[in-house]
Amino acid sequence: MLFKTIFTAALATAATALPHNFHVRRNETSSAGGVDIMNNMDSTTVYAWSVSDRVSNMHTLSAGGGSYSESWKTNDDGGGISIKLSTTESQSDVLQFEYTQSGSTIFWDMSCINLGSDSAFTKYGFTVKPSEENSDCPTVTCAAGETECSGAYNQPDDNEATHGCPIDTRFTLTLG
Repeated sequence: MLFKTIFTAALATAATALPHNFHVRRNETSSAGGVDIMNNMDSTTVYAWSVSDRVSNMHTLSAGGGSYSESWKTNDDGGGISIKLSTTESQSDVLQFEYTQSGSTIFWDMSCINLGSDSAFTKYGFTVKPSEENSDCPTVTCAAGETECSGAYNQPDDNEATHGCPIDTRFTLTLG
């Protein structure tokens, strides 16, 4: 009994010496802003590059469930970031998820400007949805077969295709 009392007192004394600011680690995919890209096309591999003032290594999203995730980052030359998606290992005929940080806002869009009308992305469609905690942000859906996606840039002057959301928004871009 005496040992138990001394041991309990020692633990209590040690606990008072510990810092009182406890940090609970959150699930990074739901609390940090960024984009998760899911390839749901059953027979088409997708290749991705994150492009700022330099081009990242190529990432491969396997057919039928491959994915790529990116937290928001900045461009050293002050411009935005473009995640280029292609069904070949070249950066031509690409669908783009583009974003730029500005204070507490992330400005983003989808661009079909460099996408061919016979692309797998056009054939199978795609959807961008914001995280549930930022449900006031718009969803962009381009249906399978839609060659002129109303929610994306089809021409350089499609100004209504840019959206602003809180910086902590996490998006899911589903291909197919």
